[in-house]
Amino acid sequence: TGVVPFVALLLLQRRPVAGRALLVTGSGCPGHSLCRSNVQEQTRRQVALLNATAQDLFSLYLKCQGEPFSSDTDRLCNPSGIFFPAFRVNRTSERKEVMVAMYKLFAFLNASLGNITRDQEELNPMAKELLDRLHNTTKTTRGLISNLTCLLCKNYNIFQVDVTYGESSKGKSTFKKKQQGCQVLRKYVQVIAQAARVLLPHLSPP
Repeated sequence: TGVVPFVALLLLQRRPVAGRALLVTGSGCPGHSLCRSNVQEQTRRQVALLNATAQDLFSLYLKCQGEPFSSDTDRLCNPSGIFFPAFRVNRTSERKEVMVAMYKLFAFLNASLGNITRDQEELNPMAKELLDRLHNTTKTTRGLISNLTCLLCKNYNIFQVDVTYGESSKGKSTFKKKQQGCQVLRKYVQVIAQAARVLLPHLSPP
């Protein structure tokens, strides 16, 4: 298992790959200097935003892929055969455990969004609304990762997290690229809803 920067996308990997996300440089957390004063509220808003926009992103993605994805969504976009980080925390889990699980989830998602965006820029370069939404979702996800990095360091002195990145679609057929994006985004809709239910109570003001 290697140490990789937390922003690394690892897009060239062909199979799910384990790595250790290095949240900050150095041998430990640099005090509270990473954190903004409103980091907890900002994190809560980012998770709520991703949850609120996930279904629309998936629907727009389907629309832009055309047939047979629009008419055979349940079969072609069934995410059961793809890797996605296990998310076994719940509202009663310890806050530290929830934060680590969230980091693993969004590090994976950030890489997957980069993969999907690259494919759609190639396959649907004129689909401006879809590309804009993918870019905006990626931007929000990166901001969320930054805030989770801060919270893990500040509250728990955690500066390395073992993460697994998904399979790249590079070199696959057009159909397979579209299908993989469809599967990942459908799973994302399901998992982000669960993540929001679990995380938001931990971030709510007392």
